[in-house]
Amino acid sequence: AAMRHLPYFCRGEVVKGFGRGSKELGIPTANFSEQVVESFPSDISTGIYYGWACVGNGDVHKMVLSIGWNPFYKNIKKSVETHIIHTFKEDFYGEILSIVILGYIRPENNFDSLEALISAIQEDIEEAKRQLDLPEHLKLKEDNFFHLPEGKMVNNH
Repeated sequence: AAMRHLPYFCRGEVVKGFGRGSKELGIPTANFSEQVVESFPSDISTGIYYGWACVGNGDVHKMVLSIGWNPFYKNIKKSVETHIIHTFKEDFYGEILSIVILGYIRPENNFDSLEALISAIQEDIEEAKRQLDLPEHLKLKEDNFFHLPEGKMVNNH
């Protein structure tokens, strides 16, 4: 079920998450609202994915994405968290995040320690970078989906 829905195009507002990504992990993530998370196909596999992401009308960057319950943190609600492989100068809560999910890296796992979790995420990031350099994935970086019309009207194009 992981690949059947790919590529998956999604857009939504960035909301405050649990505040763990940057603080505990040193790996900031952008979180989608519950409504956006609920709009994902119900049978899409939880786990770690890679693809492209764009904030507002900014540049398109490589990203890794977690869909699921984050067993390490024992979440009750499913979340979709995007780590954009780029350093931003400031937070972008309230901005529109556009993503295209292209491939599946691995299932969600629980980890014995924070260090093990961070190490796995670093490996996911390296895998995402390798995959996204492939020509068939690079071409989606230029997709018109990433060009928002002026203003924040996203459904009237």
